[in-house]
Amino acid sequence: MNFEYHHLIPEDFNASSRVWIYQSNRLFFISEALQIEEMLNEFLEKWNTHGTPVKGYANLLFGQFVVLMADETAAGVSGCSTDSSVRLIKQIEEAFKVDMFNRQNLAFLVKDKVETIPLAQVNYALENNLITKDTIYFNNVVLDKTAFMNKWMIPVKDSWLNIRIAKQPA
Repeated sequence: MNFEYHHLIPEDFNASSRVWIYQSNRLFFISEALQIEEMLNEFLEKWNTHGTPVKGYANLLFGQFVVLMADETAAGVSGCSTDSSVRLIKQIEEAFKVDMFNRQNLAFLVKDKVETIPLAQVNYALENNLITKDTIYFNNVVLDKTAFMNKWMIPVKDSWLNIRIAKQPA
């Protein structure tokens, strides 16, 4: 699988555009991905903040990550418009029987595949070389376009997980 995503992100969005990443606990089937794409497009058509359209972007990346982006230079995103995006993600959860809000499930790139490891099992994964300090980690807490473009897919050693590997042999 090709894990290059930069070309999919709109160039005309401001660097400070807000980003939300929701990770599914499993890979979506192609038929589900097509339905999700339709749901995302419908959402974008209606995404408003106090009656003003949000300059938004939405995509399902790598069959497992729903990425939403709002360029607030056009219109600021209000609580109501954020709530509507959360409702969309909950609809995806219900429709496809997935978990999109569990931040304890961490995603790594292992052998050209997204692997999800519960936070409680990260030490085990490190000790048994299932992941290493050089394994790519999906840092789903990035907040803006700049961070998304530069710090979403990073080696474990460059993430907050580095504290967990400090005790591990090099």
